[in-house]
Amino acid sequence: MPDLLIELFSEEIPARMQAKAADDLKKLITDGLVDAGLTYGAAQAFSTPRRLALAVDGLTAESPTVREERKGPRTDAPEKAIEGFLRGAGVSRDDLEVRDDKKGQVYFAKIEKPGRSAAVIVAETLEKTIRNFPWAKSMRWGTGAMRWVRPLHSIVCILSDEAGVETVPVSIEGIHSSDVTKGHRFMGPEAFRVVGFDDYATKLKRSKVILSADERAETIWHDATNMAFAAGLEVVDDKGLLKEVAGLVEWPVVLMGKIDDEFLELPPEVLQTSMKEHQKFFSVRNPKTSRIERFITVANRETADNGATILAGNQKVLSARLADAKFFWENDLRIANGQKMQPWLDSLANVTFHNKLGSQRARIARISALSRKLSVVTGVDADLAAQAADIAKADLSSEMIYEFPELQGLMGRYYAAAAGFPSEAAAACEEHYQPLGPSDNVPDQPVSATVALADKLDTLTGFWTIGEKPTGSKDPFALRRAALGVIRIILANDLRLSLDHFIDNQLLTHEIAIRRSNGDAKDLSALENTLDEIADHGVFGAAFRLVLEKFDGNDDAPDVSEGSVLRTVGDQLPDASTDLLAFFHDRLKVYLRDQGVRHDIIDACLAMPGYDDLALLVRRATALSETLHTDDGENLIQAFKRANNILTQAEEKDGVEYSYGADVKFAESDEERALFEALDTAEKAIAPAMESEDFSSAMASMAALRAPADAFFEAVQINSDNKVIRRNRLNLLSRIRQICLSVADLTKIEG
Repeated sequence: MPDLLIELFSEEIPARMQAKAADDLKKLITDGLVDAGLTYGAAQAFSTPRRLALAVDGLTAESPTVREERKGPRTDAPEKAIEGFLRGAGVSRDDLEVRDDKKGQVYFAKIEKPGRSAAVIVAETLEKTIRNFPWAKSMRWGTGAMRWVRPLHSIVCILSDEAGVETVPVSIEGIHSSDVTKGHRFMGPEAFRVVGFDDYATKLKRSKVILSADERAETIWHDATNMAFAAGLEVVDDKGLLKEVAGLVEWPVVLMGKIDDEFLELPPEVLQTSMKEHQKFFSVRNPKTSRIERFITVANRETADNGATILAGNQKVLSARLADAKFFWENDLRIANGQKMQPWLDSLANVTFHNKLGSQRARIARISALSRKLSVVTGVDADLAAQAADIAKADLSSEMIYEFPELQGLMGRYYAAAAGFPSEAAAACEEHYQPLGPSDNVPDQPVSATVALADKLDTLTGFWTIGEKPTGSKDPFALRRAALGVIRIILANDLRLSLDHFIDNQLLTHEIAIRRSNGDAKDLSALENTLDEIADHGVFGAAFRLVLEKFDGNDDAPDVSEGSVLRTVGDQLPDASTDLLAFFHDRLKVYLRDQGVRHDIIDACLAMPGYDDLALLVRRATALSETLHTDDGENLIQAFKRANNILTQAEEKDGVEYSYGADVKFAESDEERALFEALDTAEKAIAPAMESEDFSSAMASMAALRAPADAFFEAVQINSDNKVIRRNRLNLLSRIRQICLSVADLTKIEG
């Protein structure tokens, strides 16, 4: 069984494309071989800046001969139908057999496809792969029509076994396959022949090429950390940069350079970002001071002066870059210190957040106002929360963020501290963006959490107001991430708030702002009055009714008649509010599913009061989930469903509701009396537990009904011939249903 080696040698492949390209090569080739009837033992793909390589072990030497029998049309079928069958089967009329079938005489064809050699199949598969390779970006060169990420120079394609080496003939656009390749561009440019993968990898290393990207990364990290350690320093860990740099070199040579003293006082994040983004340098810090003092660069060749010339050139370019960063830093500090960042805030009035939602400055005003309202929930000073929100996005206008957008928030913290703002407000500038993803930290400082909530809620309600909601896999404004951020902030900080109230408040705030910006200011005072009522009375519906009562029939008041602004918004806003709250609940289900809480358990809790209080909802769902994981809890569900089914059927049949009047004096058995006693005990325990939100105790009391309920169903016939006894027992089942439903809607539980 031969082994296959393929190498596609080209000009430099962008580092970001290499790993995927290697995986694509492996999949396309191996899938093509298998589809053609070959099997193999193992396959490995590799990438360097100038080559993609694939090694396939234990390939079968040829595909098997395939014999099949194919049923055709009837012998009296139209001639065209018979000719079509002959073409599809690849046989002539003389090769057909006539057999009796239940529908008459039918043609049958015996088709034999002889096996093909591995070399033929490999050549066919490789040519197809090269011509249809899924590069994200590709190019043509010369006069040929073939496309590749960069000009393709040569192809190695060989099959090797104990008998020797066979070059698989492949020819594409004048490039002919061979067993010859080259090593490093500068240190091993001479061509050499290969006879198999081990020989290939060994000769490449002699020619200063490390084939494995993982090995190159390990070499870089090992040499870099050792070099830094010898100087009493440490390399700042950056796995993304390490992977990228490993894709830029075939023979990594690690060099450490010094940062000029004049730049050492720059914030370490500025130094790190500038060196990473512009130069692909690793930062090296002093563990005693946390200052970035040196850098690591990775060259692609060894030099006679041990990299001195390379380092000198890199340091010269780095100094120019850092001089720009220093200028931005010092200029920004002058604005922060001298003018409290006010020029930046003013300029944000000219920066559009969204063409339907106004400027960044208008957005900041909304976030600040909402932060004041949320401060009641988060327990922070309202003025401090509003102040933090006012400056949270000021750094978006700074020169440093214009150069390095990824530092937004972080630089805001530095500038706010330099301007003399409270430390809580400065921290909020950085932390209000969190969490940026499922693994990112959640702001736990009250002021930061307040501004972060306000920011995300304003974003979500804004896009819901204008109808820009996520659809399918499309979420261009990262609204799912924002909703998950709200959920995580609420749960991590155990915040008790009526989400519905704040959604309605902000939806109406957006509606008023949009109408005013569009010049449609008529009768907005009715909406503004509604906004005030929301602050006092909760959600939109109640506030809407109060405003109608206040203005209806008053000639001097805003128009609240049918077709008025208030009535129009009153028809639309509740639907948007309900839809957005449902969106939060869907995100919550995804979040809790990862923690082992089933979606039907959340549905059971969503049917209870306080469904927009996410912290309360999660407590209830967690307690129910834990209860249902016990034997008593699981079996109680079956007892509840049995009671509910019997009761529902009886109510439908009798046309009455059995919900009151169960009396123990009509009990005929010990099991029946025991259930009465158990229900009395459960009611006394559950009611105060639910009142104090002790859901674990309430559900434990509910689960304790399992044994007496089971015994009751085993011993008692519900549909007694005695109508009084039957009615009493149905009312007893109603007590089971009512007690269980007071804890959660168990009808939502599956199974």
